[in-house]
This record gives sequence, structure tokens and C-alpha cells, in this order.
Amino acid sequence: MAILGQIRSKPWLLMGVIALALLAFLVNPDSIDKVFGKNPDVLGKVNGEKITREEFNDQLFVLQQQAEQQGRPKNGLEEQAWQLLVQSKLIKQQFEKLGFEMTDDYFWNQIQYDQMFAQNQQFFDEKGNFKTQELKKEIETLQNTNPQGYAQWLKTRKSIEYRLMARQVFTNISAGITTGKKEAEELMKERDQLADIDFVKVDYAAYLQKTKINVTTEDLANYIKQHPVMFKAEPSRNLGIVFFPSKPSAADDAAALKEITKLYSGGTDASGGTENFQNTKNDSMFVMANSDSPFNPQYVKPTQLPATIQGQIATAAVGQTFGPYKEQNFYVVSKLVGKKTSDSTLSRHILIAFKGSPAGEGVTRSKEQAKKLADSIGAIVKATPAKFTEFLKLSNDPNSAAQGGSLGWTTPETPFVPEFLTYLANNPKGATGVVETQFGYHIINIEDKKSGSMGYKVANLVKEIKPSDATEAETDKNARKFIQQVQGKSFNDFVNIAKKGNFQFTNPKAAKRFEGQLQGLGTEKDSDILTWAFDKKRSKGDTELFNVDGTGDKIVVYLNGKQEAGLADPESVRDQIEVIVKNKLAAKQISDKIAGAKASGLDQIAALFATTKQSAQVNMLNPSVAGAMEPKVAGAAFGVAKGKLSKPVEGGTGVYVLIKKSETVNKQPGDLKQFTESISQRNAGMFGQAWLKSLQDNADIQDYRIEIWNKLGNQQ
Repeated sequence: MAILGQIRSKPWLLMGVIALALLAFLVNPDSIDKVFGKNPDVLGKVNGEKITREEFNDQLFVLQQQAEQQGRPKNGLEEQAWQLLVQSKLIKQQFEKLGFEMTDDYFWNQIQYDQMFAQNQQFFDEKGNFKTQELKKEIETLQNTNPQGYAQWLKTRKSIEYRLMARQVFTNISAGITTGKKEAEELMKERDQLADIDFVKVDYAAYLQKTKINVTTEDLANYIKQHPVMFKAEPSRNLGIVFFPSKPSAADDAAALKEITKLYSGGTDASGGTENFQNTKNDSMFVMANSDSPFNPQYVKPTQLPATIQGQIATAAVGQTFGPYKEQNFYVVSKLVGKKTSDSTLSRHILIAFKGSPAGEGVTRSKEQAKKLADSIGAIVKATPAKFTEFLKLSNDPNSAAQGGSLGWTTPETPFVPEFLTYLANNPKGATGVVETQFGYHIINIEDKKSGSMGYKVANLVKEIKPSDATEAETDKNARKFIQQVQGKSFNDFVNIAKKGNFQFTNPKAAKRFEGQLQGLGTEKDSDILTWAFDKKRSKGDTELFNVDGTGDKIVVYLNGKQEAGLADPESVRDQIEVIVKNKLAAKQISDKIAGAKASGLDQIAALFATTKQSAQVNMLNPSVAGAMEPKVAGAAFGVAKGKLSKPVEGGTGVYVLIKKSETVNKQPGDLKQFTESISQRNAGMFGQAWLKSLQDNADIQDYRIEIWNKLGNQQ
């Protein structure tokens, strides 16, 4: 209040503050962050280069479009979008360091090599030349006629540019990966050299069965400090989650069965108890009015019917009913309402689209003009079928046009629009007609027909077995009782109380802010739980109850740990490294025991650990020892003098001590040139991802998303 009073009485002070902030911004634009906090439109930086909110949203949009096209969920892609942007920035920086520039000419010269176009023959002419000018013209038309579509293209283009840059960078770097003559000769020597050894192996698993070793948090932390690059951690949260599903009770099951039985053989309330599923005169309307699943008018194969009636349907008469029977979480009564053979049809078409239709990108003709043109073509083709191919150049379906208009063999189950399927079903071989669909006007010619298998139309009256209000109330009561029991308790108490109650417990130990889904949970509340866990007001030991909308399910969450950016919290990665650290501790004990015994031979060491002496033949490039890959053991075999006892070797599966008996050479076929080429190809194939990971591990990546999201309260 005192400062506010000074500003009111001295307006020059306010002007001075503003001037100071502006001066700081003019001197160093990044300093505005220090004056006003992080810019909400800058989500992070990669080696000083900004990642803007617009870029992030564009990348997310492209991923969501791809997911939708592939039938995958569109949510939970935020982290993938971020990682792709980070990698894209790193690639762009390397692209520019190599002296390249993503100009418009470069883009159009290289676009034919992008995965979106390279495998799509419609973008190439009969000589294999890419149709660059045609594609440019289509995009120009899109810009003039469909601003929304053009905006989507610009987002897609940015992704293409990054892929083209990556292709150029990887091509240049891979070209520099070669194998020198001396290196190849040494590798060939290592390939052909064999060492015969006697050895004693003290297996870690066997040793740990007899010797108890506890891995402390400090042990884990020491290992992490020795391998900092491997454990470079992003912000994460260690969460305890108990899920309370609102499952239907036995009483709920009985209620659903009673309800469907009444509809099946009793009577509906709307009809005063006179109409039921058995005597109804309109099966489709009855299902639409009383079922939890819609009526399907299609004829289907027996394998597409509920499993319970598949074996009975072939001998059933039209009108016969089946049930009530149970299918997963539903009660069903089925009635056979029709059956017929399912014809297969070979057809071809010419599509005349119009402006605004899904296939009408770049088309300027109106719907009336499209109909007039289609009717004209249809009349000509109907009179002279041989002229069909003359009009393919007018088709707005380039994929089928490239195949002579053919759509191949189809059945009533083929996912075509209903109007198209109806024409195919109701017309004979040789028929030609014009059919209107949402895509435009189709000139359809039926080339052939053949009878198929029997299809069945079945009306299914379905009632879902739902948890009642009483069941949901009981679930809520259990969840609230549980959270009261665990509030203020330790995480061990949380786990033990959950297990004692036989509740569904999961423990995502490194949940990321923008993963979208939680391991072991997968509900619509996952993103809300992550938002809660990353709120800066949260402290270790906090608990919260979440309601899953529309299900009656409850979730209780316990914040067990907060991992900020830096080295990973030891306990968060215990599951990943505890075995490795325990083996290392065991290796030290074993080596110390060997040193303390002052063992001079393998038999003495074998007796010390109650194991046996073994023999093997080892090779540097294929370091297999008794079924285990042990490169350190192979290295020791060629490093120790013949007949001398080696020092203890800490291998991957145990501690080895060995004596080399002899060395031999087993010359393998193939000349130096072939071997050199194979090594170069192998290295080039392995290099790309390793190089990109190295770039990312060593980059200065600043992620402001959590800070910005916490301030704004959402991601938009």
C-alpha cells in the first residue's frame, strides 16, 4: 500500500518504471522475461532459439490430424509434439551450420523426396517426373478458394520442411562415415582371432541368493552421479494412485435382466403393456425406442453377429428370437428379421465434384453445373459404354481414375456411402447411372456381379448393465473413507491401506506434465491429475479425490515425490537400476574376497565360491562366454599373458577370473574391401539416431511450459 501511495502521489515514478522496463527490453529483448515474467507465447528455447506457442500448436495439430486418419486417440500428444519440435530445431540448426538455407526453391526442388509424396504415384507423370507445377497450382487454388484448407497446408508444410532438412543433414553426415584401411584390418584381425580360456564365473544371481545386499538411496545416487548423461531428468512426479471403479453390483445385473425380459416378453410402458419385442410389427422402431444400441439395417456375416447366436443363425427362421443372453456388460435379445445372399460387385465410376464438396478442392463449378455435366456424361456412357474411359480425365477421384475408374470388387459391407451401395445392390451387370452423394455426382458402371455368402439382418435389443445410484454412492463412500484414512500419512501407509482394502493401486514414478495419460490408469481425468500434481502449491504427501465424469468412478492420488529438472531422483529410477547397482556391489564383495584369499589358481577360486571351472573359446567381435555376451571378459582374454591368472573381471552377469591357454586364427571368407563396406554401412545405419540423441543430450534446452501453464491455468 505504501508503494501504491507513492505512485499515486508521484505519477513520474510510474512513468520511470515503465521507461526502465522499455529500456531494458530495447537493450536485451530477453530481459523482458525478468521484468514481467516468462512470455506466454514462448514455450521454451533450444540453444537460444525460441519455440513459440504457435509452432507448438501447429505441430500438435499435424500429429492430431495423423492420429485421426489412423483411427488413434487425438489426446495425449502434447509431449510428442514438444519432443518433435526440439529435435526439429536441433536439425534446423545443423542444417544451417552446413551452409544450407530452406528457401522456396529448395523446398520445391526437394519435396518429391519427402515421405508424403515419394510413395504416392499420383504426384508423378508416366515418365516418373514429379508434378511440381500441378501441385503448386493446386495449392494456389486452395489459397484463393479455401483459406482454412490453406492454413492447414502451411502447418503441414512446416513439418515437411523439417523432414527435408533432416534428410539433407543425415545424408551429409552419413556420407562422412567411412572405415579406414587400418581400422578395417584391425577389425578383421579381431574377427578372426580366437582365444581358448579356462575360467571361473561367480554368478551374481547365485551369489545374491546366499548373500543379502540392500541397495540404499545413496548407492543409487552414486551410480546416477557416475552416469549423469543417462539420468538427465525432466520435471516429473512420483504418484500413488488408487482407482475405485463403479462396477455394477449383482443387484444391478438383476435389474438389467428384469428390464430386458419385460421388453422382450412383457410389454412397454408406452404401449400400456401390449407391445413387446416378440410381437412388435416394427422391429427397427422398437429397437430405436427401447435399446441402448441403435438398429443396424445392414446384412452381415455370421462372424459379425454376437458370439452367442453365431452357431444358431444359419438354421433359424425369419422372426425367430434368441435370448436374453449376456455379452460382456450387456444383456441382449436378438431377432432374425431378414436374410439374403450378399452379392459382390465389380464397378467403376467417374466423380464430378462441385465447389464446397469434400472432393471439391480447387473445383469452381456449382452443384447445378456438376449435375448437368454428370447427367450429360451418364447419358453418353449409357448409350455407348466404350466411351467411359474418354471422360476419366474429368474425374475428381484421381486414384480410381488412374485405374480406369475401377473400384474393384465390393460387397454391402464395403465402407462406401449408402447411396453408392444402394445403387450397386439394386442394379444388374452392365447398368450405368448417375448417383448423388456428399462427394458429388458419380457416373457408375457395373461391370460384373457374382453371388456371395448368406447375409443376415438381425435386430438386437440391448440393455447395458449399469451401476445404480446406490452402487455409485457406495463407491463414493469407499473412496472418501480411504482418503480420510491416508491424509497426513506416509506413502508406505498409503500403499499398505490400499493393499489391505484390496483396492486397485498403481505407482507412476516419473509422470511427465504433458504425457496426457498416466501409466496404469488411462481415464479422462489423467490430464487433470497431472495438472494438480504439477501445481507449484503441491507438496509431498498431498492427497486429492477425483471424480471421473459420467462413470461414477473415483480416483485418490497421493503426491509421493517431486522431480525437478536435473539428475533423476534415485528412488524414481530404482526399478530401472537397482539390479545393476546390486550387481556392482556384489562384484566388489566378490573381488575383495578373491583378493583377500590371495588365490593363485582357478581351482582355489572355484572352491572359494562353491562353483566349477569351465572352458570357452572367445572372440573380440562376438564376445559370447557360456551363453552370455561379455566384452570385458573377451578383452581380458586377449590382454592377459598366456598361462597367467587374470585379475577379477566385472562382467555383465558375474565376476570372471580366467587363464588364457592359447590363441588361434580362424580366417573367414571375404576380402578387405567387402568387409570395409559392410562395416561402413553398419556404422552409418547406427549413427543417425545416436547422433541426434547426442545433440539433444548436450543441447541447452529450456522448457517454460510448466511455469506458463501454472500461471495461465490452461494450455491455450
